[in-house]
Amino acid sequence: MPRRTPRQSLIRFFTWGASAIAGTVLVGVASIVISGWLVTGVEEANGGRQTAMERSAIGNYFGGLSTVFSGLALILLVVTLLFQLRELRMQRQELALQRQELIASRDELHRSAEADLRALHVQLTQMVMDDPALAQVWNDYPGEEPAVVRQYLFANLTFGHYLLVYKWGGITESALLEYARSLIRSPAFQRYWAASRAAKEGLPPDSDEGRLFRIIEQAIQEARNGGTAGS
Repeated sequence: MPRRTPRQSLIRFFTWGASAIAGTVLVGVASIVISGWLVTGVEEANGGRQTAMERSAIGNYFGGLSTVFSGLALILLVVTLLFQLRELRMQRQELALQRQELIASRDELHRSAEADLRALHVQLTQMVMDDPALAQVWNDYPGEEPAVVRQYLFANLTFGHYLLVYKWGGITESALLEYARSLIRSPAFQRYWAASRAAKEGLPPDSDEGRLFRIIEQAIQEARNGGTAGS
């Protein structure tokens, strides 16, 4: 294919440009002529230019009203969405309150069941303390005198009492340590602790029983060291 010279390319560019401008002008003129023809036709169909202008004004009036109603519809839509969001927020709050109530009810039922179980344990312990022969069934302290067994059983009830109060948040660890310091001054409690320490030593450290065990052990260690400095 022969290469075009710069002059030929320039002439071709201006030719296409002139053609595009001429085409644009022709389309514009045709559009004006056709628009005028359409406007004239509309005016004749509506009884003249004055009548068409009056009807156009009426149409513009209703167009304004349509805009107003569209704005009102948009405002109503926004208000409806805001109310729905408010209802959803209130529903979430109600669900959260219901969830909290269910958790509180579950905790209360757990406490009630634990209290009933504790009361049953106290009743069984009372029966054993009243009848030394029943202590042989549990066989917790074999070979001990009935009076000593009663002391051990009562000391175990005392341990369980402080454990329950501590578990329910009715006493702090510092206050519990003061009670432990008082308990370990009792020779009977010291004998009970020596007899049951091996079983309690294996309690999980992060459990309430394990923490109470460490508190009593701290009080015993302080007494051995001759002071009250906690570890």
